[in-house]
Amino acid sequence: MKLLSPPQAVRQTSRAAVTLIALAALVALLYYGRDFFVTLIISAIFAFILDPAVVLVMKLRVPRAVATATVIGIALVAVYLLSVMAWSQVSTISEDLPAYAQRVGDLWEKSNAKLDEIEQRTVNIIVPKKLRPQNDPAQRPQSPVQNRKRRTTAVQPTIPVPPVIPEVRLHTDPPPVITTIYGYLSGYVHIFVMASFVPFLVYFMLSWRDHISKGVMRLFDEHDRRVVVGRTWSGIGDSTRAYVLGNFLLWVFLSSISAIAFFFLGIPYWPLIGPLSAFFSLAPYVGALLCAIPPVMAAIAVPSRFKIIFTAAAIAIVLHFIGMNVLYAKIIGRRVRLNPLVVTIALMFWGVVWGGIGLVLAVPITAALKTVCDNVESLQPYGKLLGD
Repeated sequence: MKLLSPPQAVRQTSRAAVTLIALAALVALLYYGRDFFVTLIISAIFAFILDPAVVLVMKLRVPRAVATATVIGIALVAVYLLSVMAWSQVSTISEDLPAYAQRVGDLWEKSNAKLDEIEQRTVNIIVPKKLRPQNDPAQRPQSPVQNRKRRTTAVQPTIPVPPVIPEVRLHTDPPPVITTIYGYLSGYVHIFVMASFVPFLVYFMLSWRDHISKGVMRLFDEHDRRVVVGRTWSGIGDSTRAYVLGNFLLWVFLSSISAIAFFFLGIPYWPLIGPLSAFFSLAPYVGALLCAIPPVMAAIAVPSRFKIIFTAAAIAIVLHFIGMNVLYAKIIGRRVRLNPLVVTIALMFWGVVWGGIGLVLAVPITAALKTVCDNVESLQPYGKLLGD
């Protein structure tokens, strides 16, 4: 074992301390600047996704700025149409909510009655007949609560009723509508403000892509470094598109199959339940449980059809395992190769730092980091550590 000299040990210790402080500062920066970084990363992801469509439109001899505006406009119209369809389904559910609540209440009462019946049968089987309480209520052993209740009902002292004093209410004006709306939306203002920047950022990232690429290349003097930067940037785009578009295609496939299956089962709101179940199915690790919740909750509204509930849950779970174990590997696994341990740690880290949106962005960010490590020679061991 080679011993280090005191100066070398001091330098290594100071280097490790500086690295640790830098990592802590980076985590703090990511945490307190999450709105800025999340907006920037989401915009970059959309830019990577829409870039092939912009290039395709440019083949019609359309300038890049016009092609970018056209593609973004079509994307916004598609998002609007999907939102209208989802809102119509939600409105239908809100109208049927009283009947649905009544149905859930009836099922709850029947379930309690069934449990009481099972409990009574179990007691009759376990407890000997000699030890069972007699049919005569006077001979049955009374519990302390029942004895106390009987004594309370037997002796009821007269309590004087105090005179009723009329309540004096001060006239208060209702809060203004603007104040009420602001109080409700004040916690989400920063989200709406940052989200409003996304279309503009995507437009400028796409329309100025060539200018930005040339500017980044000018930062590096050596030709080899420029090749590495170009290859890294292209790899990040490919992995991002593979992950996002692969998940989108997988969601469309699972949504279509689920909606068709739920339609033939007679489950209400199947146009909304199918895509919602498929969306939950894409969640890592817990997707097998989450995907069964929407069809089960919707099938409860079908009267006296418990078989439909179990069939809908089984279909959702089977489709989840087919999609994640067979289709996911063929569509996404070839481009995004991350080992399960790294994915789990990434989900934990980004979920703690950025919350729910961090769980969504954890895999694309980790895949981008792996691409950088794979293309930089000094970082290739880390890329192999992150890979499968």
